[in-house]
Amino acid sequence: MALWSSLLSKTSSVLVFGFVALNCFVGDRFGSHAQRLLPVDEVQTLQNISDKLNISNWATIDQTSCDKAEWWNYTTTDNKTQSIVQCNCTFENDSVCHVTNIRVKGFNLNGVLPEELGDLPELVEIDLTRNYINGTIPPRLGQLPKLKILSLIVNRLTGTIPPEIGNITTLEQLVLEDNLLGGALPPDLGNLTSLRRLVLSANNFTGTIPDTFGNLTSLNEFSIDGSELSGKIPEFIGNWINITTLDLQGTSMEGPIPSNISQLTSLKYLRISDLSGSSSTLPNLQAMKSLEILILRNCLITGSIPDYIADMSSLNILDLSINRLTGNISIFKNLRSVTVFLSNNLLTGEPTWALSTSKQADLSYNNFSNFTRPASGGCQQQKTVNLVSSYLSNNNTDDEWCFTKGLPCKQNPEHRSLFINCGGGSVLFNDDKYDEDLTEGGAASYFFSQGEWGYSSTGRYLESSNTGPFLAKNDFNLSVEDVYATARLAPQSLKYYALCLAKGKYKVQLHFAEIMYSNDQTYRSLGRRIFDISIQGITLRKNFNIAERAGGVGIGITEVFDNIIVNGSTLEIHLYWAGKGTTFVPERGVHGPLISAITVTPYLKKGGLSAGAVIGIVAASCVLAALFLLLLRTKGYLGGKDLENKGRTEGTGISLV
Repeated sequence: MALWSSLLSKTSSVLVFGFVALNCFVGDRFGSHAQRLLPVDEVQTLQNISDKLNISNWATIDQTSCDKAEWWNYTTTDNKTQSIVQCNCTFENDSVCHVTNIRVKGFNLNGVLPEELGDLPELVEIDLTRNYINGTIPPRLGQLPKLKILSLIVNRLTGTIPPEIGNITTLEQLVLEDNLLGGALPPDLGNLTSLRRLVLSANNFTGTIPDTFGNLTSLNEFSIDGSELSGKIPEFIGNWINITTLDLQGTSMEGPIPSNISQLTSLKYLRISDLSGSSSTLPNLQAMKSLEILILRNCLITGSIPDYIADMSSLNILDLSINRLTGNISIFKNLRSVTVFLSNNLLTGEPTWALSTSKQADLSYNNFSNFTRPASGGCQQQKTVNLVSSYLSNNNTDDEWCFTKGLPCKQNPEHRSLFINCGGGSVLFNDDKYDEDLTEGGAASYFFSQGEWGYSSTGRYLESSNTGPFLAKNDFNLSVEDVYATARLAPQSLKYYALCLAKGKYKVQLHFAEIMYSNDQTYRSLGRRIFDISIQGITLRKNFNIAERAGGVGIGITEVFDNIIVNGSTLEIHLYWAGKGTTFVPERGVHGPLISAITVTPYLKKGGLSAGAVIGIVAASCVLAALFLLLLRTKGYLGGKDLENKGRTEGTGISLV
């Protein structure tokens, strides 16, 4: 019995010890989640960030927040609105957490960019895309030792890029598109040798691209379009052998395009436009086997188009418009499966292949011969092939006149006024009836209305699914009415023509109202639409911004151009997007010219009589003439006396009034 008692006592001790040991093990392994804590200073840092950004959906932040994702994580089905905070809780035997990712997109945060972001030592990602954040980029971000992504697309950030950003040697993506940043680009960014994406588009940067950027040999994307950067395109871009996207549209840079661009054989998207400086031939692009989009628009390119361009099997979009290209276009039959923009060149030959294109082709304003009738026939409307003003002569029928250079009038030029409600229906405005203009438009389209007016529209909204109709509506319920409630759009170029005008001087009034941005404190209000206005081939407004000129969105304005001379019979109004302004507000692909209405009337010299005065004088003259004739009649000079005497003889009274 004593032996049994002793054995039972020992067994109990072992069981108790085993239970305690097992409980400790289980508590460590499975109860550790309750012990994973954010450091107190990091909790305070997150609270400061939340307060400065005005983040309303972050709940009370404490040391256990990393285990409560439902407190601050939210994503819509389209991923445009996100609030995600991620932690790494593997520190100190899975007991300590640090924040690694902060992603708050599309919440219209209206605070300032907090410098406290630089106090999160394990931060890998900062993404505050599509908000309403103001202020500057804090230099303190430069002390983040592990940051890989800094994305601040579509905000109100001002100031310069701090040189301290160049200290973040781990940085792989620096994306600052569609802000108000300016000044010179810091050479320190050349230290970011791990950088894969450098996207600085639609800001106000000045100066030249620093030579140190030649060190960025890991780049896959470099986009600086829509800035005021100047100087020559640097030769060192030949160092970026891994690059797939190069976007230099709409800068103030000079050509020619460096010949060593031929070394960038991984390029898929090459977009350069609106260069100044000296001309050159097309650089050798033959080794770019993966090229999908090739845009070298208005780049002072001369010579002929190389044969290999038509054999690029990956090519989807080719834009070599507004250059000085020559040569016979007939040989490029393989381009019928490519969207082609070759307008405003000196090309010759017969573009018969374009008439059977499966995409769109704008070949307007060239020097073709041997006119071939487009498949749809005539000048009334076309949405896929634009041959307006592209033939030196046209001996065909009268309904094909629009393909001849200069758009000659086939009748006596007698029109003296024009009223168009661009993008809208027929409407009475300022006591004049404005014609409707409701055709859809397209990437290579034109329309002509009964020999009185027409338009030609060019371009595609890149990185957007918008293929038409190119008509703007008042989707934000702005306080606009009459002709300002609708508008016509174009991605690249929009030309309106007043046709068969009598020779003389005219007053041109262009009516605008920005109706595609909101009038509130959200990122949808941050768009900047910028384009050029030319009349009769002369640029009269450079970098025209509707909302800036009007003092806000939803406000109608009229730009008046006096003394416009028509020597032939056609008046041409050209609105052209030179790559400036935002492209991501309120969504990707909103840019290019927009116009509400057009008024063309005879020009009356300032200080002369107004139209109303002329009408008044004419009416008064008619009254005086009538009174004078009446007087002559009553005196008998016009037979009045004989008539009066005859009336008396017959006993009738005749009264003249």
